[in-house]
Order: sequence, then C-alpha cells, then structure tokens
Amino acid sequence: MITVVGAGTGLAAGGGPDWRGVSLAVGARRHLDAAGVPSGVRRVVLGPLAPALEAVEEHLAGGGRVVVLASGDPGFFGIVRALAERFGPRALDVRPTVPSVALAFARVGLPWDDAAVVSAHGRDPRTAVNVCRAHPKTAVLTGPGAGPAELGAALAPTGLPRTLVVASSLGAAGERVERLSPAEAADRVWPDEVSVVLCLDETRLLAPAARALAGPPRPPAGWALPEDAFVHRDSMVTKYEVRALALARLGPRPGDLVWDVGAGSGSVAVECARLGAAAIAVERAADGVERCRANAAAHGVDVQTVHGAAPAALAELPDPDAVFVGGGGRELEAIVALCARRARRAVVVTLAALDRVPAVRAALGAAGLACDGVLLQSSRLSPLPGDVTRLAAGNPVFVLWGTRPATEGAPS
Repeated sequence: MITVVGAGTGLAAGGGPDWRGVSLAVGARRHLDAAGVPSGVRRVVLGPLAPALEAVEEHLAGGGRVVVLASGDPGFFGIVRALAERFGPRALDVRPTVPSVALAFARVGLPWDDAAVVSAHGRDPRTAVNVCRAHPKTAVLTGPGAGPAELGAALAPTGLPRTLVVASSLGAAGERVERLSPAEAADRVWPDEVSVVLCLDETRLLAPAARALAGPPRPPAGWALPEDAFVHRDSMVTKYEVRALALARLGPRPGDLVWDVGAGSGSVAVECARLGAAAIAVERAADGVERCRANAAAHGVDVQTVHGAAPAALAELPDPDAVFVGGGGRELEAIVALCARRARRAVVVTLAALDRVPAVRAALGAAGLACDGVLLQSSRLSPLPGDVTRLAAGNPVFVLWGTRPATEGAPS
C-alpha cells in the first residue's frame, strides 16, 4: 500500500501518516522536514518524477510500505495520477487536504465553482497565459519558469483588465496573499513557495447566476452568428457561412491563442473568444479597432485589439495556435507567409479575388502547411411580395486553409 497524504494546507483526511512499517518517504523537502519522518526511513526528495517512482517500486517489491507527501489534494493536478498509472488505484490510500486553489479563493472571499483552473507546473506556460487572457477568473498552479513574474510579463502588454492575486506558503506560518497588477508582478523576484496565482477581472468576480456545472462558462450552443449580431461598416463583416467554415478549420478552444488579422468588425475574433480561446484582433483602421472592442464588449468576451497594419503589427505578438486572415491588400502574400511560419496549428485565409489564390497557396505550402480550400458559394432564402420566397445568391468567396502536420512540432 502507498499512503498519499496531502500536506501544507491543513489536516489531511484520515490524519497524518502512520510511520509503522514504512521504509520510504517521498515528497518535497519542506513536507518531509515538517512531517517528522523517522530516522530509519529512507527519504526521496521530489524533483524529477521517474527516480521517485523507481524508488517506490523497489520498496514495494521488498514488502515495504511507502508514504508520499504532496501539497493539498494530491489527486488534483497532483502525483496521484502518476502513481495510479504505475501501480494501479487499488494500491493507493489517498488522504487529501484542502486544495491550494480552494484555499486561495477562500482567502479573497470568492467562490471558485466558476473558475478556470490550469496547471503551469512542468507544462508549457502559454496555455495558462491564454486561459488567463480568455477568462475573467482563473487559478494557475505555478512552477519553475511559470510563476507570477512570467504570467505578469505575458499579460501586461495585452491591455486586458487583470489583477493577479499571488498566494505564497498557503497554510503555513509564512503565508502571504498579495494583489498586484501584471506589470507589478513581472517586476518582482518571487520565492519558490508561491502556491497559486489567481488572475481576476475585478469587474466580473461573480458568475451572473447560480451554476450547475463547475468551471468556466460552457461554450455557446451555436456559432456563426448572423451579421447583425456585430457592429460593422457597409456590410464589411465576414458572412456567417464563411465564418462557420473558418471556425471549423481554426478549431478554437480553451488554452489556444487565435489571431484575427485584418479584423474589420472582429467577428471571427469574438466567435473564437466565445468558444473559449484567447483572441487578438489586428486592424489598421482606428474606427475598425473601436468596432472590434464594441463587439467584444457586446458579447461579453475579452479580445485584445492591436491598432496597426500587418505584417509589421504582428512582430511583437505571441505565437498563435491558429490565424484567420481576412481581406486583401498588397501585403497579403507577406502577411500569409508570416502567419504560416508562426502558427502552431492552422491558418485560414478568405479571398474574393481568384488572382490571389495561387500566391496564398504557395505561401502556405512554403511554410510546411498542408493546403486545401474551397470556393464557397451560397444562396439565402429571401422573401418576395406575395408571401413567397426566392434564393438570393451571395458573392462567392475562396476559403483556403493550411494545417501543420500532426507529426511536425510547432514553430519555436
């Protein structure tokens, strides 16, 4: 039997470890020091997981008992997953204590059934950053290279209203809970004892209604909204038929970052944000930028807006998972080429002009993307006098897309 005991944030369910017959104790150094491990018990300090699992297997084979100490609830982004995969759930006696996320939200007096929770410990921190961009209430479990300073540095340039609550040494004598702006957090050197960072939009701390399903709001039941759902100029908005196909090829999801280049009204960026992705709308016209902001606000989503002309305006942006390029212009080929080099998964381009199709396909292919596309032509039902209906044909639109092969890594 492996006894897994939650430590550091309160009293574990079922009490602390019983050291009788225990031959191995595994855990962070601070947990081992605080647990009173008997002198005859071998201690393994958690760092790389593989040596610790090998030690556990060795002691179990010899008939010894093992105690594993882990922060908070070890089954919540914790070591229980690795132990269950290696030794099976029946070998585990798990005694959790208060999860650090629950304790952090308790310290600031907020419910957390509507929070997005993401782990940056031992993982690519960009996922945590993108979730923080997209959601008004996020808890980030930190790790080396993915702490308050790194989160703050990534969020500060976005202009999105965010406050970071940094909770350190939760449940211990030196506990600290501090509220800072992302820029302030980026300028600090933080100790290793940071437990969790809450990223909050102070204007949206409470869900508008009681929840039945935990986590951030569910994705909308429908997408490809009608054009009149967006403020736009002279019908300069991506038509919903085109948007539906573009969204299918972009595949926006929580943790992703999507660029909407030549955003116009920002309809694609807004729809990606409604589906849980972080979104950046890039628009060269000042009035277009304001429309993007107005549409994001109207739909209750966060979209970072960048006023500038591509491709130059894209240089300082973080690498996207997917990119939508709308419109044309003399720089189209250069824009598509840059987006195709930097996109981790997909680029979608819409075109009205046949003459531009070969150059766009070439730019996508030159970046190693597999290119495909369609000519999208649709006719909508339109009423006529006399209570009859006709089909009104829309302008044909080329929709091209390039996808990065699954075996190929994302660009560095």
